[in-house]
Amino acid sequence: MSIEEDAPDEEPDPFDAYRQFFALERDVIVLSLAMFAFSLGFQMTNRYIPEYMVALGAGAFVIGLFGTFGNIIAAVYPYPGGAISDRIGSRYALTVFGLCSTLGFGVWLAAPLVSDVTIGPISLAIVLIFVGLIFSQAWKSFGLGATYAIVKQAVPPSRLAAGFASTESFRRLAFLIGPLIAAAFFLPIDVPAEAADVGLSDAVAAEIITAFQWILGVAIVFGVVGTVAQHVLYDSSGDSFGKQFEGIARIRRDLREMPEELRPLLVADTLVRFANGMVYIFFVLVVTQFLGVGLELPFSIPVAGDSLSPQAYFGLLLGLEMLVALLVMVPAANVAERVGLKPVVALGFAVYAIFPILLITAPASALALAVLFAFSGLRFAGLPAHKALIVGPAEMGAGGRVTGSYYLVRNLIVIPSAAVGGLIWAGVSNPLTGDVILEGSPVLAFSIATVIGLVGTAYFLLFGEEFEAYAKQNGT
Repeated sequence: MSIEEDAPDEEPDPFDAYRQFFALERDVIVLSLAMFAFSLGFQMTNRYIPEYMVALGAGAFVIGLFGTFGNIIAAVYPYPGGAISDRIGSRYALTVFGLCSTLGFGVWLAAPLVSDVTIGPISLAIVLIFVGLIFSQAWKSFGLGATYAIVKQAVPPSRLAAGFASTESFRRLAFLIGPLIAAAFFLPIDVPAEAADVGLSDAVAAEIITAFQWILGVAIVFGVVGTVAQHVLYDSSGDSFGKQFEGIARIRRDLREMPEELRPLLVADTLVRFANGMVYIFFVLVVTQFLGVGLELPFSIPVAGDSLSPQAYFGLLLGLEMLVALLVMVPAANVAERVGLKPVVALGFAVYAIFPILLITAPASALALAVLFAFSGLRFAGLPAHKALIVGPAEMGAGGRVTGSYYLVRNLIVIPSAAVGGLIWAGVSNPLTGDVILEGSPVLAFSIATVIGLVGTAYFLLFGEEFEAYAKQNGT
């Protein structure tokens, strides 16, 4: 039984991914299973990497450079990943990408072993953090085109948002559980607020490094499980294959042939993602150091006592954010079938845009942060509709390349965003005279990000187009 043969004749229920998982129907649930495993590992680790880097001696600008390096990978990986999946099929492509991601977690795990070795002024441990990202992001970015193509060939055009809601719900369930697992490892740590400074005492840094290494060990286990599961369970007979990859000429042709209706979405999405990229990597530092907010408990728990460290509380906040995301994604996909994809996507963009300024100006209150991260979960309401709006116009067999082309353009432009955010956060001085050129400020960085995000949201509302299948369905 193949995905391609069965699914187009049925209208998918967004909860089918859960039901069919427990029924062990492998052709339908394997992508969701793999998404769960790798998202669990990546979410456990990626959101805490800036804290890990601070513990290893990195400053704000270096963390910004790490974010920009991640943007480079996100820009470069999707197109060749999509082309590879179209050529050799999703099963083998995702297996290779899964092995690479698991290796990346291992490199991060080993980094502190060489923290005393330096390359010029830089610790080799920090260099390995950058190297590990090359591998760890492989499944997430290389596999992007493959995952989109699988969903496109599995559901009819007018139900794409519901199809993506199924896989996204499974993936976001991992985003809920992952930070909670990470938080458990950070329970014994108690870090005092350090204003806007990025730095930790040696004792606290050692505790954070040890806790994060345990988290990475768990991520490696999930990476191995996800890789084996997707290779063994996935039935590749339903894969649709595109043309052989033809190099740079193929890329240029795919960019020229990108469906016209994607262009306004691409412009708006790029602005919103650039804004988010400026500050996203610093969210953990805002909570753990800029605000220094933990959680006082009304009772005592083993190891932690009657309070949670800021690091542990950040994990709970991420879990709360994902809980809201899980609650709203499926209803939002159903709403999209009634009102169209565009309004739902615009809602997600708006939440992306205004969250940074709300976070950086929030009071140092556990309750205030809980409310803000719950609000942030609403940005995921537009994610299934957004994905449907991207892949919907693509022809069968070209879903990977269309997706890869879209993300190639968007992510190339977004590349410098994290470095720009880090530069504004840390400030700029003349290296010769020491005179301050730009007075660094986290508030300034987050404020500029919100302005850029709002511009992108407004552009989409003015010029964004509806996907034809949804427009006809809603009589527009």
